[in-house]
Amino acid sequence: MTADPEHPVAPEEHAELRRSLDVGLTRVEGHLALLTQRDDRSAKDLEELSARVAALERTRWPLPALAVLAALGALVVAVWQAVGH
Repeated sequence: MTADPEHPVAPEEHAELRRSLDVGLTRVEGHLALLTQRDDRSAKDLEELSARVAALERTRWPLPALAVLAALGALVVAVWQAVGH
């Protein structure tokens, strides 16, 4: 880096630039840490939600099978009534 002879760079300016850079980097690191924490929490929430959905799927009623059984029952009743009993 070459300095302009009309505008020499003072050590104080270097220190101020370094401090600004350090503050900026610290701020960026803080944001990254927050994003990492949120990502971890989102992953945990997703795992919990997946477990809940799996539990619900295991305990749900097999509606298509029940519909078939109800239809067969209705057919048997209709045939029974048509035969005359």
